[in-house]
Amino acid sequence: MEIRILAPTGVLGAGFSRPGLAAAVEQRPHVIACDAGSTDSGPAALGSGTPKLSDTAVRSDLEALLLARDHLDVPLIIGSCGTAGRDDGVDRVAGLARDVAAAHGLRFRLARIHADQDPARIAALHRAGGLRPLAAAPAVSEEDILGSHIVAMMGVEPIQAALGEGAQVVLAGRASDTALFAAVPHLRGADPGLTWHAAKTVECGAACAIPPGADGLFVHLRDDHFTVSTTTGERRLTPRSVAAHTLYENADPFLVTEPGGVLDTRDARYEAVSDFSVRVSGARFRPTGYTVKLEGAALAGYQTIVVGGIRDRVVIDALPELVPLADKHFAARIADLFPAVDPATVDISFRTYGTGAVLGAHELPGLAPPTEVGVLITVTAPAQRLAHDIATFVAHAAAHLPIPRYEGLVSTIAYPHSPPETDRGPAYRFTLNHTIAPASPTEPFRTHLEDVS
Repeated sequence: MEIRILAPTGVLGAGFSRPGLAAAVEQRPHVIACDAGSTDSGPAALGSGTPKLSDTAVRSDLEALLLARDHLDVPLIIGSCGTAGRDDGVDRVAGLARDVAAAHGLRFRLARIHADQDPARIAALHRAGGLRPLAAAPAVSEEDILGSHIVAMMGVEPIQAALGEGAQVVLAGRASDTALFAAVPHLRGADPGLTWHAAKTVECGAACAIPPGADGLFVHLRDDHFTVSTTTGERRLTPRSVAAHTLYENADPFLVTEPGGVLDTRDARYEAVSDFSVRVSGARFRPTGYTVKLEGAALAGYQTIVVGGIRDRVVIDALPELVPLADKHFAARIADLFPAVDPATVDISFRTYGTGAVLGAHELPGLAPPTEVGVLITVTAPAQRLAHDIATFVAHAAAHLPIPRYEGLVSTIAYPHSPPETDRGPAYRFTLNHTIAPASPTEPFRTHLEDVS
């Protein structure tokens, strides 16, 4: 048995080599699959419904894939549509697919799989003890749940059900990246360990290639191994680069949790076939109880940011004491200047890049002191006008904070823009990173079928 899988890109809308796609099509894949979203870029897409990548870019990639699918007459599976996998993201990509079909005279049976969850139902599950937090999940209240947009992450089963009803193009809401590539091999009876391992390997396209990129990978899945190859000669694969991808977005370098079990790669073997191809064998899949991950995001407030820089060695050295003093000063002045505002509803954040803004308390000791520091001030408030008004005061005062070693007024921060305040608009926060045990693997999801012509 051989099952051929094409992963044309790491994310729909990131672009990929069109000659690489043409070369892969000549190998006659049995399925084309790719991801269209992630939580990597934060909670904004889930909270707002605005995709990270533009419709223009997504349509361009989608057009190439729909034409390839039509030529091959094989399934095209795209998951986490619209970045967050919201229902409106699925419908948005479906609209682009209809436009492409109309432009090229394509016909196909389209399945839209919706993954949005009713917050009231999830809140009831929470009250009943039906939510299980994943590692580092935020503490969650019923109020948090009711104010969130929530999606469930599907496994292979809803996709397989759609294919079983004749779907040729599947546009799925939030989905496990690997499920997109594993659905067809599972239906064809492939070894589950090899299937999930191959799916994990190609989930991000050529991200495991050297150099990594948004281009594609091609899998030949056989009874006792699979080979993974690049679709262009511009990128190479090595056993190390392929094996390393098992750690990507994963807490354990060998064990990968899926909705219905755990992929165990501890006995996996990686052998170079050529500079562009690696043979992989030995992985096993251990079934467990079936769970579905929930992701939720809610509005955190509205933000205005101020960007500046510090070049003065004395000011840089004083920052560890200066920033806490500034926080106390601004909290007191907000109460004076904005008496109708509860200071507890306003957050003023200072991040000083060059002095641990990224790693914070985990920054390595003993690093050479920076010669200049970037400052990012973020004001978050319940309304945009309020965030902006507070930021104007903070930006002015922060430029003249008192420095113990100096007498008199000094300038502490240089602002590259005038005015220095930039309104970001609404900001969001993650609220759910939990699992539920559904009545069945398809129960949390809703599939809508249509004939596109």
